[in-house]
Amino acid sequence: MAYIDKYRNYLESVPDVIERCRASGKRPVLAYTSNLDAIVEWDVESFNRLLAQYLEEEPSCEEGETVGNMRDFAKIVSYYAVNGLGGEVEITSGGVIERLKDYFDIYYGLGGTCAQGAAALGTLGVPVLIHITDQSPEVAAWLDDKEIESVKGHRSVPIRECVTEEKPVIHLIIQYDKGDVIRCGDKEYEVPVSNRLIMGYDKVHKVMPVRQDFLEYLEEHAGMMCSYDISGFNAIVEPEVLKERIGRLALHYRTLRTRNPRLKIYFESAHFISAGCRDLLYDTLAGHMDIMGMNEEELVNLAGKKSHPVDKDDIRSVIKGLDHMLELYPVKGIVMHSKDYALYYGDMMEGVDVEMGLTLGSLMSGTRARIGRYGTMDDCRESLKLPLSPTGTGFAQTLGEMDLKHEAVLVPSRYMEKPRYTIGLGDTFVAGMQLCFMQ
Repeated sequence: MAYIDKYRNYLESVPDVIERCRASGKRPVLAYTSNLDAIVEWDVESFNRLLAQYLEEEPSCEEGETVGNMRDFAKIVSYYAVNGLGGEVEITSGGVIERLKDYFDIYYGLGGTCAQGAAALGTLGVPVLIHITDQSPEVAAWLDDKEIESVKGHRSVPIRECVTEEKPVIHLIIQYDKGDVIRCGDKEYEVPVSNRLIMGYDKVHKVMPVRQDFLEYLEEHAGMMCSYDISGFNAIVEPEVLKERIGRLALHYRTLRTRNPRLKIYFESAHFISAGCRDLLYDTLAGHMDIMGMNEEELVNLAGKKSHPVDKDDIRSVIKGLDHMLELYPVKGIVMHSKDYALYYGDMMEGVDVEMGLTLGSLMSGTRARIGRYGTMDDCRESLKLPLSPTGTGFAQTLGEMDLKHEAVLVPSRYMEKPRYTIGLGDTFVAGMQLCFMQ
């Protein structure tokens, strides 16, 4: 079945959705982490100069490896870049960040899935309630002057009232561009896909602090929640810490379900520092969430670790991988997003137009990729001039011809060969997905 383009219709419905949200007092809730991104101004020749000085072996990265010095940085970042991969790696030395200033300019931006998602929705005028872990002035400044609130003393308050004098939590972000030529010794590699690597110099999120007053406020006002987008668990490395966190949160989710049976809980996956913690988390959360969200790299990684390899360039292989994931983690459905398409696979949910969420998530994410910031309604309208991804439309056609175990909805992306920006695109996509729950 050929894809029918509904992008404009869904976009023009957003103002009505926002007005209903304001009138009813219902809110999407996004949690749990925030930070300040230190974003490297990428220059491939500067990177090659760095490699000439510090790269002493073939580009490589094993699971669990960390960046403790510039040799580690050269080896690991070159591996991700020459393969066009995205992911997350831990930095254990602040000196690495300082030394990078000899090679690159660094500027700052908002970080954290829920924080970036809230900023994206706030830019459209959507009222949002958010839990943040980094309450520094630098982070709060990115969230102020929008309809974004958090909780303080069991009250919903503007972000500016939650600011503390703590120093920001820094995540280093480096993005590389398709077509760049990277020199590793006497070998040259061309970057196959534009992507980004996140490197956290971050002890805070190893324990992922969650404020009790925030949880209690949600339980007392469960009826105002239309969706609960949860993320930020991926930096936890100690299983005992994770057990304590999800044990407490599991009780919280059960309470919310009892008080608001229509609530949709959406868990966005990420690249996990600890594979053991990832498995524990997924096994526990599967019984509490409606939707598991991930990008195509996370699906390939997760399925591969479960002895079920996935070819992300073959939609039949992707579907087989998702079938396997649904057997392991019996949620209502899985949302998978990529540069070419967004896909929901699972059971349809009553009263939820999942195609709307996939479309608006793709459009908001594509707009950020195009202009390098969170998009307004007018910015999103401009993005409609972009063509649909040929790969995405081809996958939609193939999907319509397949015999599926579950229901599927696929939306091709508006396509850019070389996006201006690759940071926070998944976070912005997840934000747009929340709009389909605001009915």
